[in-house]
Amino acid sequence: MSAQYYFDHAASAPRRDEVAAAMDPWMHGVVGNPSGSHRAAREARRAVEEARDQVAEFVGAKPGGVIFTAGGTESCHLAIAGVTHHHRRTHEKSAIVISRIEHHAVIDAAEMMARDFENVSVRYVDVDHEGVLDFESLRQVLDTDVAVVSVMSVNNETGICQPLDGVSALANAVPNGVLTHTDAVAAAPWLYLPMLTATTDMISLCAHKIGGPVNSGALILRSDIALDAMVPGGGQERGHRGGTVDVAACVGLAEAVRITAEELADVNDRVIDFQLRLCAALSFLPGCEITAPGVGKVPGTVHVTFEGIASDELLFLLDQEGVCVSAASSCSSGAGVSSHVLAAMGMSPERARGSLRLSMGPETTSEEVDALVGILSSVVYRLTTGA
Repeated sequence: MSAQYYFDHAASAPRRDEVAAAMDPWMHGVVGNPSGSHRAAREARRAVEEARDQVAEFVGAKPGGVIFTAGGTESCHLAIAGVTHHHRRTHEKSAIVISRIEHHAVIDAAEMMARDFENVSVRYVDVDHEGVLDFESLRQVLDTDVAVVSVMSVNNETGICQPLDGVSALANAVPNGVLTHTDAVAAAPWLYLPMLTATTDMISLCAHKIGGPVNSGALILRSDIALDAMVPGGGQERGHRGGTVDVAACVGLAEAVRITAEELADVNDRVIDFQLRLCAALSFLPGCEITAPGVGKVPGTVHVTFEGIASDELLFLLDQEGVCVSAASSCSSGAGVSSHVLAAMGMSPERARGSLRLSMGPETTSEEVDALVGILSSVVYRLTTGA
């Protein structure tokens, strides 16, 4: 079997052995319902509450603010729809403010609310050509009708960091204040969340981007925020989410955040060197441009575009060579469609058609980076010369 070079951590990170080991006792035999009162239930509840403590520490919040969910998408949906549902019952109008570069977990939740309720609207905030939030655009859409503002911590396609403190400052300047939410999924592997999200009211996480299980995540509230349960029934998670809590998923998320926090500085130091090497090498490839080279990004992501080469061509040939990457764009009916993130940055559809996202993690090695450079260089040469 040929070697595999995994450069798609931003889509899903490899499951950590420590996570699998921590989850294992809760994957077999009797696993009590944490809501029960007998010994098995008490043991399950203890494991869930210890996991809650760990997740709360990871973002610098109180354990009571942690709501376990079935992933980052549900977490974002609960924040957007849950707050807006509650807001619209006491307000004539409810507006949801989101940036144009949000993950579809946020975009679709906001647009669903506007589609389903006549008194709900979505207001979009622009970004500049480097993909950073435009404060003036945000200022223009904020008023007392706004239920929630959602701006991601780090963009999942480009790795570009967003100015959350400035978002919170503008939201708090509105009379009576406006609740803020951030999708911190792409930031969690790289940034110190207690500082980054200190002024943000709600934070969304998921486990599988940091070596944890899929279908495991959390919404963390920094205060007693009023929001409706989107999955009612049973009163679990302090009434915010009904249904029996998945003990193994909670334990897996907790172990993933524990290891991530423990290794954060060392992983950043090592991977930022890989990022610099990749950017330097790829910038010499014909038609290749590093996306937004002058702004702050997390170390694990290198986003590039190629002139005259389509993403699907690159992906096909790279996959044949054992390289796993993403195009960071969507396709519809076989035709390349420009990413909404790149479109928001003002990138032409022709240029965006050749986008490529290379994402790394704690497991990435120097030898893999060297191999990627060689393979990608060969693939680009074949596509540009027809050889």
